[in-house]
Amino acid sequence: MKRRSLLPQQCILLMTCLLVALEAVPIDIDKTKVKGEGHVEGEKIENPDTGLYYDEYLRQVIDVLETDKHFREKLQTADIEEIKSGKLSRELDLVSHHVRTRLDELKRQEVARLRMLIKAKMDSVQDTGIDHQALLKQFEHLNHQNPDTFEPKDLDMLIKAATSDLENYDKTRHEEFKKYEMMKEHERREYLKTLDEEKRQREESKFEEMKKKHGDHPKVHHPGSKDQLKEVWEEADGLDPNEFDPKTFFKLHDVNNDGFLDEQELEALFTKELEKVYDPKNEEDDMVEMEEERLRMREHVMNEVDINKDRLVTLEEFLRATEKKEFLEPDSWETLDQQQLFTEDELKEFESHISQQEDELRKKAEDLQKQKEELQRQHDQLQAQKQELQQVVKQMEQKKLQQGNPPAGPAGELKFQSPGEHKVGDAPKHPAGDDQPLPPGHVQEPAARTDQVHP
Repeated sequence: MKRRSLLPQQCILLMTCLLVALEAVPIDIDKTKVKGEGHVEGEKIENPDTGLYYDEYLRQVIDVLETDKHFREKLQTADIEEIKSGKLSRELDLVSHHVRTRLDELKRQEVARLRMLIKAKMDSVQDTGIDHQALLKQFEHLNHQNPDTFEPKDLDMLIKAATSDLENYDKTRHEEFKKYEMMKEHERREYLKTLDEEKRQREESKFEEMKKKHGDHPKVHHPGSKDQLKEVWEEADGLDPNEFDPKTFFKLHDVNNDGFLDEQELEALFTKELEKVYDPKNEEDDMVEMEEERLRMREHVMNEVDINKDRLVTLEEFLRATEKKEFLEPDSWETLDQQQLFTEDELKEFESHISQQEDELRKKAEDLQKQKEELQRQHDQLQAQKQELQQVVKQMEQKKLQQGNPPAGPAGELKFQSPGEHKVGDAPKHPAGDDQPLPPGHVQEPAARTDQVHP
């Protein structure tokens, strides 16, 4: 079996500070339907990916720290503020040598990974002068001045960086969703511009009809209210609504039995409400909007119930929330289709930004096309010059052959033969009158004298 984390509530506090505001991932299984299935002893509780670029490093550090008995004992008496302030980080000096060695190794691996990322980025812009030490300053989750050992400052920086990054994670997701909605509207309007009047009117009518159909849904209960929780109690848990008990409800939906309702366990409680508004089979229902709705519901409950802002709901906090007036008489919950997600001015500014980006991309494309054409022109020019040179060499060789000169070799050298060297099969040629050896038995006649006078 996998090893289970041995840390109690205080370990969760550290995990909270390091993994604050875990990414609200889509939940395919309604965890509220899971009853009576406690966590198996020895099984390791897996947490979802935080979405941080140093997520693996963060988790490995946590896993190593969990193996040290001294650190676990100190963690049991620490609170959120001590962890966030860096007081707990100083306890790192007292952990075992084996743990420190492993943490050193993890840090060196992380520094090497970051350097590799820097090099890849610099190579893409062909920058050969890389100052790794200076560029490592941009990463705030480790101490770049000491790349070889993991010190208390490293743990302190890791906690603060993760806390800050994850606290802003929801805000970033909201901004991305807003851009998504504006892009949808921008593309719709651009498409309408391509249609004639009749088709445009049909598209507009269809759009309004789909909006109306999407908005025609049952009442959505206020997240975290008694009505909403009783609906889960009755429809998901199959229990008698008249016997609703907040304490039993809390223990039932603390799926991993750790004494807290974390963000994923809370989000599972909203599945029934979301199903009233969104159906993946319907063309008019956008599943991206459904996840944004889920995120907003979870944020609302956390703001109302999570007193110490540790992103976990204790039984005490949960029971205290059920005593408030808002729990019994909540305001109506406005779904996304009832809200104005952006203004016309914001859309115009967004479209202007898109237009600017398109112009920049168009200009880059034109520059690249010009470069391509110039390279092609230079290539054609070189090919023409090469052909001209080849033609000149050919003409020179033909001229040399006509003049009786030996032809040139591949490198332009003349093909000379040494005296007496002949090719196989070539008969030696001699001019008349030259002395030649005679066959055996043949007597050579004396040559006629040129100075003899004939009558």
